Amino acid sequence: MFKSGFVTVIGRPNVGKSTLLNWIIGEKISIISDKPQTTRNKIQLIYTRDSCQIVFLDTPGIQMPKNKLGEYMLKVSKETLNEVDVVAFMVDVSMKTGQLDNYIIEELKGIRTPIILLINKIDQISKKDLEILVEKYKGMNMFHDIIPISAKKGDNVESFIEALIELLPEGPQYFPDDMITDQPERFIISEIIREKALENLQEEVPHGIVVDIEQIKEREDKDLLDVHAVIYCEKESHKGIIIGKGGKMLKTIGSSARMDIERLMGSKINLQLWVKVEKNWRERENKVRYFGYK
Repeated sequence: MFKSGFVTVIGRPNVGKSTLLNWIIGEKISIISDKPQTTRNKIQLIYTRDSCQIVFLDTPGIQMPKNKLGEYMLKVSKETLNEVDVVAFMVDVSMKTGQLDNYIIEELKGIRTPIILLINKIDQISKKDLEILVEKYKGMNMFHDIIPISAKKGDNVESFIEALIELLPEGPQYFPDDMITDQPERFIISEIIREKALENLQEEVPHGIVVDIEQIKEREDKDLLDVHAVIYCEKESHKGIIIGKGGKMLKTIGSSARMDIERLMGSKINLQLWVKVEKNWRERENKVRYFGYK
C-alpha cells in the first residue's frame, strides 16, 4: 500500500522549520537565517521512498503583518492549514509559551486537520525540563502526537516521518522519484543569494531585500553558466551598505552564493550581481506581486 499526502510545517519565525525540511530532503532548498522573514513563499519540498511520498509545505513564519509583504506572508501561512493532510506545529524548548506561539495555538484550535507538535532544539534542554514541557503541551489536549526533535542534528526526525506515514491516506505518487521541490532553479538561486545577503548584512537592511534573476545562460564552449541577478533594496543608504567599501560586501555575498549555486547546478557559475533601489516596495501591492509574492 502506497501512502501520500501534504504536510504543512508552521511556527513562529526562526524556530527551525527550514532546517528540519532541508535535513529531511537532504538538500538546501529552503534558506536558513537567524533573521525574521527568511521564508517568504510557500515552498513544496518532496520526500519519496518506496512506501510513501510526503509533500512538505515550508511556509513563512506566522507573525503580525507590518506591510503588504507581511500581509501576504500571513495569508500564505494560514491558508495552508486547511489544505493539507497533517499540520506539523514547531515550537522550541522555551519553558514559557510566547505571545506568537499562543496566537498560533488559538488558530489551530479551529481546524480539523491532525496536528503533530514538534519540540525543536532538544539538545539545549535537560531531560527533566523536557519532560515538564511535554506534559504541559499534552495538557492542551489538541495534538495527535508530541515529538521532541533536534532539526539541526536530525535527532528523532525519523520518528516524525513514521508518525506522518501513519496519518497519511493511501494515495498516488504525485511527483517523480528524483524530484525534491516544485520550485524552479531560478527561484532557488534567487533564494540562495538572498540567504547570503541575510547572513552578511546589518539588521535593518535584509528585510527590504529581494533578488531578481535576470538571466541564466549556458555557454556553448564550456561547462559554465552565466547567472545575472539584481539585489533590490528599499533605500539609497542600503544600496551603499550592500555594495560595501570598494565593492567588498557585494563580493562576499556573491562568492558565498556562487559556491552553493554550483553545488545545486553541478556546474561552474559566473555570477554577476547588481544592486538597485526600489523604494518601499514592501508597502506597494503591485511591487509585492511583481517580485513573485502572489
